Amino acid sequence: MTVRRTAAGRTAAGIVALGFAPLALNLATAAPATAHGSMEDPVSRVSTCFAEGPESPDSAACKAAVAASGTQAFYDWNEVNIPDAAGKHRELIPDGKLCSAGRDKYKGLDLPRADWPATAMKPGEHTFRYKATAPHKGTFELYITKDGYDPGKPLKWSDLEPKPFAKVTEPALKDGSYVIDGTVPKKEGRHLIYSIWQRSDSPEAFYTCSDVTFGGKDGAKAGSSPEVPDEQQIAADRDKSTVDHGGHGGDQHGAGHRAGNGTAPASAGDDRSAEPGAEAGSGPNAPAPAGGAEKANLAETGGDDSTAPLAIGGAAVLAAGAGVLFATARRRAARSRG
Repeated sequence: MTVRRTAAGRTAAGIVALGFAPLALNLATAAPATAHGSMEDPVSRVSTCFAEGPESPDSAACKAAVAASGTQAFYDWNEVNIPDAAGKHRELIPDGKLCSAGRDKYKGLDLPRADWPATAMKPGEHTFRYKATAPHKGTFELYITKDGYDPGKPLKWSDLEPKPFAKVTEPALKDGSYVIDGTVPKKEGRHLIYSIWQRSDSPEAFYTCSDVTFGGKDGAKAGSSPEVPDEQQIAADRDKSTVDHGGHGGDQHGAGHRAGNGTAPASAGDDRSAEPGAEAGSGPNAPAPAGGAEKANLAETGGDDSTAPLAIGGAAVLAAGAGVLFATARRRAARSRG
Protein backbone atom coordinates (compact mmCIF):
# COMPACT_ATOMS: atom_id res chain seq x y z
CA MET A 1 0.00 0.00 0.00
CA THR A 2 2.77 2.34 0.95
CA VAL A 3 4.64 1.51 -2.23
CA ARG A 4 1.59 2.27 -4.35
CA ARG A 5 0.94 5.59 -2.60
CA THR A 6 4.58 6.61 -3.02
CA ALA A 7 4.59 5.67 -6.68
CA ALA A 8 1.35 7.57 -7.24
CA GLY A 9 2.78 10.59 -5.50
CA ARG A 10 5.87 10.43 -7.65
CA THR A 11 3.74 10.17 -10.77
CA ALA A 12 1.70 13.22 -9.80
CA ALA A 13 4.80 15.20 -8.94
CA GLY A 14 6.39 14.23 -12.24
CA ILE A 15 3.30 15.31 -14.17
CA VAL A 16 3.22 18.66 -12.39
CA ALA A 17 6.93 19.17 -13.05
CA LEU A 18 6.46 18.38 -16.72
CA GLY A 19 3.51 20.74 -16.84
CA PHE A 20 5.43 23.65 -15.36
CA ALA A 21 8.73 23.10 -17.19
CA PRO A 22 7.33 24.53 -20.46
CA LEU A 23 5.82 27.37 -18.41
CA ALA A 24 9.22 28.31 -17.00
CA LEU A 25 10.75 28.06 -20.45
CA ASN A 26 7.98 30.21 -21.91
CA LEU A 27 8.48 32.93 -19.33
CA ALA A 28 12.26 32.84 -19.68
CA THR A 29 11.99 33.13 -23.45
CA ALA A 30 9.63 36.09 -23.12
CA ALA A 31 12.21 38.12 -21.15
CA PRO A 32 13.42 40.90 -23.48
CA ALA A 33 16.91 42.40 -23.71
CA THR A 34 18.13 45.93 -23.21
CA ALA A 35 19.88 48.20 -25.69
CA HIS A 36 23.50 49.24 -25.44
CA GLY A 37 26.31 50.19 -27.77
CA SER A 38 28.84 52.76 -28.94
CA MET A 39 30.35 54.13 -32.14
CA GLU A 40 33.25 52.05 -33.47
CA ASP A 41 33.93 53.85 -36.79
CA PRO A 42 35.00 56.50 -36.07
CA VAL A 43 35.87 55.19 -32.61
CA SER A 44 34.17 56.90 -29.68
CA ARG A 45 36.16 58.26 -26.75
CA VAL A 46 34.67 55.77 -24.31
CA SER A 47 35.39 52.81 -26.64
CA THR A 48 38.96 54.01 -27.12
CA CYS A 49 39.68 54.16 -23.40
CA PHE A 50 38.05 50.77 -22.84
CA ALA A 51 40.16 49.28 -25.64
CA GLU A 52 43.35 50.77 -24.16
CA GLY A 53 42.50 49.14 -20.83
CA PRO A 54 40.77 51.00 -17.98
CA GLU A 55 43.43 49.95 -15.46
CA SER A 56 46.39 51.23 -17.49
CA PRO A 57 45.40 53.24 -20.57
CA ASP A 58 48.05 54.23 -23.10
CA SER A 59 47.07 57.73 -24.21
CA ALA A 60 47.36 60.82 -22.04
CA ALA A 61 43.73 61.70 -22.72
CA CYS A 62 42.43 58.32 -21.55
CA LYS A 63 44.68 58.44 -18.49
CA ALA A 64 43.13 61.78 -17.59
CA ALA A 65 39.61 60.49 -18.30
CA VAL A 66 40.10 57.47 -16.02
CA ALA A 67 41.55 59.73 -13.33
CA ALA A 68 38.41 61.87 -13.53
CA SER A 69 35.78 59.13 -13.83
CA GLY A 70 37.38 55.99 -12.42
CA THR A 71 37.72 52.68 -14.22
CA GLN A 72 34.09 51.50 -13.94
CA ALA A 73 32.87 54.08 -16.43
CA PHE A 74 35.05 52.44 -19.08
CA TYR A 75 34.14 48.87 -18.24
CA ASP A 76 30.60 50.19 -18.82
CA TRP A 77 31.68 51.62 -22.19
CA ASN A 78 28.43 50.75 -23.98
CA GLU A 79 26.06 52.59 -21.65
CA VAL A 80 26.44 56.38 -22.07
CA ASN A 81 22.72 57.00 -22.04
CA ILE A 82 19.67 58.83 -20.72
CA PRO A 83 16.85 56.37 -19.99
CA ASP A 84 14.02 58.90 -20.40
CA ALA A 85 15.41 61.27 -23.05
CA ALA A 86 12.43 60.95 -25.42
CA GLY A 87 14.11 63.24 -27.95
CA LYS A 88 14.80 66.07 -25.48
CA HIS A 89 18.56 65.84 -25.84
CA ARG A 90 19.35 69.56 -25.88
CA GLU A 91 17.07 70.21 -22.93
CA LEU A 92 18.49 67.45 -20.75
CA ILE A 93 22.21 67.68 -21.55
CA PRO A 94 23.97 70.92 -20.52
CA ASP A 95 26.71 72.56 -22.56
CA GLY A 96 30.09 71.15 -21.70
CA LYS A 97 28.63 67.73 -20.88
CA LEU A 98 27.63 66.39 -24.26
CA CYS A 99 30.09 63.49 -24.31
CA SER A 100 28.98 62.23 -20.88
CA ALA A 101 25.28 62.83 -21.65
CA GLY A 102 25.28 64.93 -18.48
CA ARG A 103 26.15 61.92 -16.31
CA ASP A 104 28.74 62.42 -13.60
CA LYS A 105 29.82 58.80 -14.02
CA TYR A 106 31.25 59.62 -17.46
CA LYS A 107 32.55 63.13 -16.79
CA GLY A 108 36.06 62.17 -17.95
CA LEU A 109 34.72 62.05 -21.51
CA ASP A 110 33.98 65.78 -21.37
CA LEU A 111 37.60 66.80 -20.73
CA PRO A 112 38.50 69.55 -23.24
CA ARG A 113 41.83 68.56 -24.75
CA ALA A 114 43.42 68.44 -28.20
CA ASP A 115 45.14 65.08 -27.73
CA TRP A 116 42.22 62.67 -27.70
CA PRO A 117 43.13 59.77 -30.03
CA ALA A 118 41.50 60.67 -33.35
CA THR A 119 40.40 58.79 -36.45
CA ALA A 120 41.64 60.11 -39.81
CA MET A 121 38.71 60.98 -42.07
CA LYS A 122 38.05 62.36 -45.52
CA PRO A 123 35.09 64.40 -46.75
CA GLY A 124 32.54 62.53 -48.84
CA GLU A 125 30.80 59.19 -48.61
CA HIS A 126 31.60 57.17 -45.50
CA THR A 127 30.15 54.06 -43.90
CA PHE A 128 29.87 54.49 -40.14
CA ARG A 129 29.65 51.51 -37.82
CA TYR A 130 27.98 51.49 -34.41
CA LYS A 131 28.65 48.48 -32.19
CA ALA A 132 25.33 47.17 -30.85
CA THR A 133 25.75 44.89 -27.84
CA ALA A 134 21.93 44.75 -27.76
CA PRO A 135 20.16 45.96 -30.92
CA HIS A 136 16.84 47.80 -30.97
CA LYS A 137 14.71 49.86 -33.29
CA GLY A 138 15.49 53.55 -33.44
CA THR A 139 17.02 56.49 -35.30
CA PHE A 140 20.66 57.57 -35.50
CA GLU A 141 21.68 61.20 -36.01
CA LEU A 142 25.29 62.17 -36.66
CA TYR A 143 26.51 65.75 -36.18
CA ILE A 144 29.92 67.29 -36.83
CA THR A 145 31.51 70.34 -35.28
CA LYS A 146 31.52 73.69 -37.09
CA ASP A 147 34.54 75.25 -38.73
CA GLY A 148 36.71 76.87 -36.09
CA TYR A 149 35.95 74.20 -33.48
CA ASP A 150 38.38 74.40 -30.56
CA PRO A 151 38.94 71.00 -28.87
CA GLY A 152 40.62 72.79 -25.96
CA LYS A 153 37.26 74.21 -24.87
CA PRO A 154 34.24 72.36 -23.41
CA LEU A 155 31.97 71.09 -26.17
CA LYS A 156 28.72 73.06 -26.49
CA TRP A 157 25.62 72.39 -28.53
CA SER A 158 26.39 75.54 -30.52
CA ASP A 159 29.72 73.99 -31.56
CA LEU A 160 27.84 71.44 -33.67
CA GLU A 161 26.42 72.08 -37.10
CA PRO A 162 22.68 72.73 -36.65
CA LYS A 163 21.57 69.74 -38.72
CA PRO A 164 22.86 66.16 -38.76
CA PHE A 165 24.90 65.25 -41.84
CA ALA A 166 23.57 61.69 -41.55
CA LYS A 167 20.23 60.48 -40.22
CA VAL A 168 19.08 56.87 -40.52
CA THR A 169 16.11 55.04 -39.05
CA GLU A 170 16.56 51.34 -38.37
CA PRO A 171 19.84 50.89 -40.27
CA ALA A 172 21.07 47.45 -41.29
CA LEU A 173 22.76 45.36 -38.61
CA LYS A 174 25.82 43.50 -39.91
CA ASP A 175 28.24 41.45 -37.82
CA GLY A 176 26.91 42.96 -34.60
CA SER A 177 27.15 46.59 -35.74
CA TYR A 178 24.71 49.06 -37.25
CA VAL A 179 25.85 50.30 -40.65
CA ILE A 180 25.13 53.97 -41.30
CA ASP A 181 25.94 55.59 -44.63
CA GLY A 182 26.53 59.33 -44.68
CA THR A 183 28.24 62.12 -46.60
CA VAL A 184 30.89 63.81 -44.46
CA PRO A 185 31.10 67.58 -45.01
CA LYS A 186 34.33 69.19 -46.15
CA LYS A 187 36.39 70.00 -43.07
CA GLU A 188 40.00 70.67 -42.15
CA GLY A 189 42.01 69.78 -39.06
CA ARG A 190 40.59 68.33 -35.86
CA HIS A 191 36.83 67.91 -35.40
CA LEU A 192 34.35 65.84 -33.42
CA ILE A 193 31.44 63.69 -34.58
CA TYR A 194 28.55 63.47 -32.12
CA SER A 195 26.03 60.66 -32.41
CA ILE A 196 22.56 60.35 -30.93
CA TRP A 197 20.76 57.01 -30.99
CA GLN A 198 17.14 57.55 -29.98
CA ARG A 199 15.25 54.32 -29.55
CA SER A 200 11.71 54.17 -30.96
CA ASP A 201 10.62 51.35 -28.64
CA SER A 202 11.62 53.31 -25.53
CA PRO A 203 12.43 56.90 -24.46
CA GLU A 204 16.03 55.79 -23.88
CA ALA A 205 18.80 57.40 -25.96
CA PHE A 206 22.56 56.80 -26.31
CA TYR A 207 25.31 59.32 -27.08
CA THR A 208 28.91 59.20 -28.31
CA CYS A 209 31.77 61.58 -29.06
CA SER A 210 34.30 60.53 -31.73
CA ASP A 211 37.38 62.63 -32.38
CA VAL A 212 38.42 62.86 -36.04
CA THR A 213 41.07 64.63 -38.12
CA PHE A 214 40.99 65.84 -41.72
CA GLY A 215 44.23 66.19 -43.62
CA GLY A 216 46.37 64.52 -40.96
CA LYS A 217 47.63 67.78 -39.43
CA ASP A 218 46.27 67.49 -35.92
CA GLY A 219 46.38 63.69 -36.00
CA ALA A 220 50.16 63.85 -36.09
CA LYS A 221 50.19 66.28 -33.17
CA ALA A 222 47.94 64.00 -31.12
CA GLY A 223 50.47 61.23 -31.56
CA SER A 224 48.00 58.34 -31.49
CA SER A 225 45.13 56.72 -33.32
CA PRO A 226 42.17 55.28 -31.41
CA GLU A 227 41.93 51.59 -30.65
CA VAL A 228 38.78 49.53 -31.14
CA PRO A 229 37.64 46.97 -28.55
CA ASP A 230 37.41 43.52 -30.10
CA GLU A 231 35.09 40.66 -29.24
CA GLN A 232 37.74 38.90 -27.16
CA GLN A 233 38.26 41.92 -24.94
CA ILE A 234 34.53 42.56 -24.61
CA ALA A 235 33.99 38.94 -23.53
CA ALA A 236 37.01 38.93 -21.20
CA ASP A 237 35.93 42.09 -19.36
CA ARG A 238 32.19 41.39 -19.29
CA ASP A 239 32.29 40.31 -15.64
CA LYS A 240 33.78 43.69 -14.70
CA SER A 241 30.89 45.57 -16.26
CA THR A 242 27.78 46.55 -14.33
CA VAL A 243 25.90 46.47 -17.63
CA ASP A 244 24.33 43.12 -18.46
CA HIS A 245 24.45 42.84 -22.25
CA GLY A 246 21.38 40.62 -22.17
CA GLY A 247 19.33 42.74 -19.77
CA HIS A 248 19.60 45.42 -17.12
CA GLY A 249 22.67 45.07 -14.96
CA GLY A 250 23.78 46.36 -11.59
CA ASP A 251 23.76 50.00 -12.71
CA GLN A 252 19.99 50.28 -12.85
CA HIS A 253 18.16 52.39 -15.40
CA GLY A 254 16.24 55.32 -13.99
CA ALA A 255 17.15 58.44 -12.03
CA GLY A 256 19.82 56.70 -9.97
CA HIS A 257 21.21 55.05 -13.09
CA ARG A 258 21.58 58.44 -14.72
CA ALA A 259 23.36 59.79 -11.67
CA GLY A 260 26.17 57.45 -12.55
CA ASN A 261 26.43 55.15 -9.55
CA GLY A 262 23.19 53.17 -9.67
CA THR A 263 22.04 54.32 -6.22
CA ALA A 264 22.32 58.08 -5.80
CA PRO A 265 19.42 60.34 -6.81
CA ALA A 266 19.79 62.32 -10.03
CA SER A 267 20.65 65.52 -8.19
CA ALA A 268 23.71 63.86 -6.63
CA GLY A 269 25.48 63.35 -9.92
CA ASP A 270 23.55 65.52 -12.38
CA ASP A 271 22.74 69.21 -12.37
CA ARG A 272 20.10 68.56 -15.03
CA SER A 273 17.22 69.31 -12.69
CA ALA A 274 18.36 72.90 -12.41
CA GLU A 275 19.09 73.37 -16.09
CA PRO A 276 17.28 76.35 -17.64
CA GLY A 277 14.80 75.39 -20.32
CA ALA A 278 14.02 71.94 -18.99
CA GLU A 279 10.38 71.21 -19.64
CA ALA A 280 7.87 69.66 -17.31
CA GLY A 281 7.56 65.97 -17.86
CA SER A 282 11.23 65.45 -18.60
CA GLY A 283 14.06 64.26 -16.38
CA PRO A 284 13.92 61.82 -13.50
CA ASN A 285 10.30 62.60 -12.55
CA ALA A 286 8.90 62.08 -16.03
CA PRO A 287 5.65 60.03 -16.08
CA ALA A 288 5.79 56.41 -17.14
CA PRO A 289 4.52 55.48 -20.60
CA ALA A 290 0.78 54.95 -20.90
CA GLY A 291 -0.28 51.45 -19.98
CA GLY A 292 1.25 51.12 -16.52
CA ALA A 293 4.41 49.52 -15.22
CA GLU A 294 4.05 46.41 -17.35
CA LYS A 295 3.94 48.38 -20.61
CA ALA A 296 6.69 50.71 -19.40
CA ASN A 297 8.95 47.73 -18.82
CA LEU A 298 8.18 46.34 -22.26
CA ALA A 299 8.93 49.71 -23.85
CA GLU A 300 12.19 50.10 -21.93
CA THR A 301 13.50 46.71 -22.94
CA GLY A 302 12.12 46.60 -26.44
CA GLY A 303 9.54 43.88 -25.88
CA ASP A 304 6.41 43.69 -27.98
CA ASP A 305 3.06 44.41 -26.31
CA SER A 306 1.97 40.94 -27.43
CA THR A 307 4.76 39.30 -25.42
CA ALA A 308 3.08 39.66 -22.02
CA PRO A 309 -0.37 38.37 -23.06
CA LEU A 310 1.31 35.48 -24.84
CA ALA A 311 3.30 34.50 -21.77
CA ILE A 312 0.30 34.95 -19.47
CA GLY A 313 -1.98 33.01 -21.82
CA GLY A 314 0.54 30.20 -22.14
CA ALA A 315 0.93 30.11 -18.37
CA ALA A 316 -2.83 29.83 -17.85
CA VAL A 317 -3.18 26.97 -20.34
CA LEU A 318 -0.23 25.05 -18.91
CA ALA A 319 -1.35 25.59 -15.34
CA ALA A 320 -4.86 24.35 -16.17
CA GLY A 321 -3.47 21.29 -17.92
CA ALA A 322 -1.20 20.51 -15.00
CA GLY A 323 -4.17 20.78 -12.63
CA VAL A 324 -6.22 18.28 -14.63
CA LEU A 325 -3.34 15.82 -14.81
CA PHE A 326 -2.69 16.18 -11.08
CA ALA A 327 -6.34 15.49 -10.24
CA THR A 328 -6.34 12.43 -12.52
CA ALA A 329 -3.26 11.05 -10.82
CA ARG A 330 -4.86 11.51 -7.40
CA ARG A 331 -7.99 9.64 -8.46
CA ARG A 332 -5.86 6.76 -9.76
CA ALA A 333 -3.95 6.66 -6.50
CA ALA A 334 -7.22 6.56 -4.53
CA ARG A 335 -8.52 3.66 -6.62
CA SER A 336 -5.25 1.80 -6.08
CA ARG A 337 -5.58 2.24 -2.30
CA GLY A 338 -9.16 0.95 -2.49
